[in-house]
Amino acid sequence: MKYRLFSKMDWQISVLGFGAMRLPILNGKTDAIDEPLATRMLHLGIDHGINYLDTAYTYHEGQSEPFVGRALQGGFRQKVRLATKMPTWLTKTRSDFDKFLGEQLQRLQTDHVDLYLLHALSNLRWKSLQELDVCEWAEKAVASGRIGCLGFSFHDEFPVFKKILDDYDGWSFCQIQYNYMDINEQAGTNGLKYAASKGLSVVVMEPLLGGKLAVLPESIQEIFDSAPVKRSPADWALQWVWNQPEVTLALSGMSLMQHVEENLVSAEKSSTGSLTGDEQELITRVRLKLKEAYPIPCTKCLYCMPCPNGVDIPRNFDIFNKGAGMELWDSARFRYGQIPPGEIAEACIDCGECETKCPQSIHISDWMPQIHDVLGLGKPFNKQFHPGDQASPK
Repeated sequence: MKYRLFSKMDWQISVLGFGAMRLPILNGKTDAIDEPLATRMLHLGIDHGINYLDTAYTYHEGQSEPFVGRALQGGFRQKVRLATKMPTWLTKTRSDFDKFLGEQLQRLQTDHVDLYLLHALSNLRWKSLQELDVCEWAEKAVASGRIGCLGFSFHDEFPVFKKILDDYDGWSFCQIQYNYMDINEQAGTNGLKYAASKGLSVVVMEPLLGGKLAVLPESIQEIFDSAPVKRSPADWALQWVWNQPEVTLALSGMSLMQHVEENLVSAEKSSTGSLTGDEQELITRVRLKLKEAYPIPCTKCLYCMPCPNGVDIPRNFDIFNKGAGMELWDSARFRYGQIPPGEIAEACIDCGECETKCPQSIHISDWMPQIHDVLGLGKPFNKQFHPGDQASPK
């Protein structure tokens, strides 16, 4: 395992972090973690040098933290830096800060977390937390030993990211969505470099863009196959992230034992400045081709769920994206037909509640009738469709 300096805490942190957001599940139920398998996966990662473990209050419908607490028994807790996140959208009063942290420590079966993040900050959410003096509270939590250091995860635009960093001098780290497709999205490359310039460690989430960069259409895979050095698509994506010296570590939400094994091998090969100019150009070509292939920028983070009307939004998006990106419409229509009727795109009532929670700012209510037209009614997909126009091409 390779390690990088977690600067403000003077820790050596593994370049690969274990994200407990996409653990293996049973019967397709996100709250039913396959604990024996997930535990073996986590222990294998730790035994091979992973020392950064990331979870959150809401992951796996509230079951991730309790699982992590159980899995870290038997001496594993002492081998990792444990990170979890305040559910900022649920904190309405200052007393909620202590309430949630206390519950999280109980779930995790520990008296402290090494890293505590304000979860999914946006402009409005940051303003509401400032009104509750969240930073003053956090400093007292650090002083009491319940928190090792404070950071935040982010889902908004770069100017907001910069403002959050500039508003408070006590940040130790931040967590941003970053991969070779998202160089200009959310915090982006500008945010990565700005955070590093202020001495913060940067944790990268979604280095594989919710798994989309791990399996590529044949026409795009051919670009990577033309390179003298042979790598899997996932390895290309991870090496691109690790290539940048401003990145402290990349989180991977691993759901198969194979993911752990392959990512450990990739991490061992990682280093900064290792990609050649030709390899960087290759990735740029892949980026441009992929932008044409996947029309909906969903990462399956599940923040939009549950839908008040029962629509399985990520599943609809995933089926549609794969149909569009790989030109496998027959397969996509078959998979759409397997979704229970109350969970298909047609069941959307255009309430807009999901759109207030989506970190990708997807026009979900606009996409739903388009998805049903294509997958449910068999109409051709109009690639000129622009969500936000409030009209679905017929």
